[in-house]
Amino acid sequence: MPRQARILIKNYPHHIVHRGHNQAAIFHEPDDYRQYLRNLARLKTEFGLEIYSFCLMTNHVHLIANPLADPTRISRLMKRLAGRHTRYINRKLSRSGSLWGGRYHVSPIDTDAYLMECCRYVELNPVKAGMVELPGEYPWSSYRAKVGNARIPWLDCDPAFLALGESRAQRVARYRQFVENAPRVRKTQKLIREAAARNQLTGGATFRDRVAAEIGVKVQNRGPGRPRKN
Repeated sequence: MPRQARILIKNYPHHIVHRGHNQAAIFHEPDDYRQYLRNLARLKTEFGLEIYSFCLMTNHVHLIANPLADPTRISRLMKRLAGRHTRYINRKLSRSGSLWGGRYHVSPIDTDAYLMECCRYVELNPVKAGMVELPGEYPWSSYRAKVGNARIPWLDCDPAFLALGESRAQRVARYRQFVENAPRVRKTQKLIREAAARNQLTGGATFRDRVAAEIGVKVQNRGPGRPRKN
């Protein structure tokens, strides 16, 4: 699947996906997930990012992170996260070599149109994989904290979640309904998945024009395969 160079922009959330080498497991037992989350909590504070959603799957990781004023914070975060988790797993399993299948993929998100959809996409991964029936049954995602069934002090409230209601209870009820009543198949899910896989934008033409004006480079979202000849 063709990929373009990473686009990182300030003050926008980004959907980040990092996979294990050859789809191999990067988490083997609960302590492995806990260790990754401890490192994520420390490093997001150290580098000054906001984390809106996450899901740690057996062989890959999804994050939705906002670098705020400095887009290079995403690269620094992912480099340190990957390095720390590799050293941890290698020591634990007496192994050596790469844990990750290359560098992470990243897709800047149109906050107004797609942020809620991306958070839902991330937190429904265990349901789509058949690991659980409901997102609240999975312990290694942000969903339970968002709906008040777990406590993650370092998790940030994204602007789309805050816009769901005036009170916390109202926001939680509406977000729960939004996530748990999601249709099984959605065109938007394909857009989100392919945008991250190709390092493209999660958004429409207006968002692409806005990003291109900000970074001074033409931005295109290409489909799969080679470009058609004239």
